Amino acid sequence: MILLNESRTRRRRLGVAAAAAGLLAALLTAGPAVATPDPGDGPAASKGVSRSAEAEVGAAIADGEIPGQDEIVHSANIEHLVNVPKDALPGTNSDLAFQGRYAFAGNYDGFRIFDISNPKAPKTIAQVLCPGSQNDISVSGNLLFLSTDSSRSDSSCNSTTQPVTEKSSWEGMKVFDISDKRNPKYVAAVETACGSHTHTLVPERRDVYLYVSSYSPNAAYPDCQPPHDGISVIKVPRNAPEQAAVVNFPVLFPGEGPDGGGNPGAPTNPGVSKTTGCHDITVLPDKDLAAGACMGDGILFSIKDPEHPKVIDRVQDNVNFAFWHSATFNQKANKVVFTDELGGGGAATCNAAIGPNRGADGIYDIVGKGDKRKLVFRSYYKIPRHQADTENCVAHNGSLIPVKGKDLMVQAWYQGGVSVWDFTDSSKPREIAYFERGPLSTTTMQTGGAWSAYYYNGYIYSNDIVKGFDVLKLSDKRTDPARKVRLGELNVQTQPDYFD
Repeated sequence: MILLNESRTRRRRLGVAAAAAGLLAALLTAGPAVATPDPGDGPAASKGVSRSAEAEVGAAIADGEIPGQDEIVHSANIEHLVNVPKDALPGTNSDLAFQGRYAFAGNYDGFRIFDISNPKAPKTIAQVLCPGSQNDISVSGNLLFLSTDSSRSDSSCNSTTQPVTEKSSWEGMKVFDISDKRNPKYVAAVETACGSHTHTLVPERRDVYLYVSSYSPNAAYPDCQPPHDGISVIKVPRNAPEQAAVVNFPVLFPGEGPDGGGNPGAPTNPGVSKTTGCHDITVLPDKDLAAGACMGDGILFSIKDPEHPKVIDRVQDNVNFAFWHSATFNQKANKVVFTDELGGGGAATCNAAIGPNRGADGIYDIVGKGDKRKLVFRSYYKIPRHQADTENCVAHNGSLIPVKGKDLMVQAWYQGGVSVWDFTDSSKPREIAYFERGPLSTTTMQTGGAWSAYYYNGYIYSNDIVKGFDVLKLSDKRTDPARKVRLGELNVQTQPDYFD
């Protein structure tokens, strides 16, 4: 049964048990334990929780303070149109991209293409098996790009896992021809240092540039040597994608010694990730501007010369941010929202024990002009509904909802669901709509929930790690004008000028 009662989610008491608080305190003092903070190649292992936490979850469900297991709840201004479960690709669902009437859904085992000409009844037209986490996905014209950030035996779609300590192992970017959406063809591969956790398109007429984000080098990894404080820049000729190649590796955090010049992390900054590269980058091609979420640092840089991006400003938050994960500009390019992936996306951080500022969004104003622009912190935003201690929940991927004169965003929060919020006043952000499911389990921590939630041509599309592809309809006078904005293509990390 779909419930519309918003008040039931406002009184959640979870996360305050002594045992749970102790576990979360340990989480806050530890940095990421592995190279990839997002879920791994295979299904995430279940983690037991304390008996007191388990009892609290059961009591909260019984009292109506949180939804029941897998129960769907949402605000009155959101309608859940359809869910399309996983099919041939059983792995973790990841990011989304859009082109015309098609949605492209990444999965750790490959990617899936949906025909969304009828958003109430998406149709699968292709599923491509090509394992390699996390298969971050984007499209441009007839080309589709996939990121591989797991050590593979080779660059083919038939590869198997192989130790990263072996020189022959492969990680990097894969390129497909999607001129026939029903029959994508694998046409090129480019190996990159430390793989490709995510990538960002900087499209031009003849070429496509890819900014490849990767991190966590180690002296024992032949193809991922420290300090690795930069990004790989790949140039892909549209008419000859097989000639794609790395053309630059700009160092964004210059510094002497093996640790480079980024945030040193612990013990200098306890609970903060050491910067050894970037996790994700968002570009505004029309403004020649980019924002990088780089582990322990947030950066603003110029991309006037796409092969040679130039850092303009750099900020840190060593109090409340653990892992700078992603970035979103507003339409006027005078604000940027950074997300903090506290706990690596696999922990329960949307509860009373963590509070409203950790695992949240950080909203920054961009002040000044040209290369003298600065990032100025204004506030945090976090979903106002506490989640269970068995639910992984933290700020994740989202996009703008294009309404002139307003700064509106839809965002995924893993098992915290999908949140629509307003940051027009960057000092006073507030939620205006939401959609979520109850916990996958009431007894163990299981990784799941919305990986990405994006607004595209009148609807919200979300890729749920476990449950599949969701389509939501948002009906609200504050967001309704966005329905008039139609795009031919959308890669959220390549933000368009929605009103040009």
